[in-house]
Amino acid sequence: MVTDNGRRIVVDGRIPIERVQTGVRMEKRMVKVLKALAEYHDLSLGDLLEGIVLHGFENKPAFSDAILELIRKLKDVYGMDYGADASHRFREVEP
Repeated sequence: MVTDNGRRIVVDGRIPIERVQTGVRMEKRMVKVLKALAEYHDLSLGDLLEGIVLHGFENKPAFSDAILELIRKLKDVYGMDYGADASHRFREVEP
């Protein structure tokens, strides 16, 4: 349902949304860690990413200390040997 000013009405605390396919490309090892984390939380990858982005937009931590420890372990498992400082240094190579 839509209000007069074009904003969607919240019903029963649920916010109506429309999702779109993005075709986003991401670093392979990072995607493996994200998929494993989504599986751990019984979420889709898209739902996990939405949560991370919403927390980031409000400068709020998305993960508890326990989940950050799990992420460290998953990074080891999947060979994701870089952190946030690498974000502007990626250079794509031919497969």
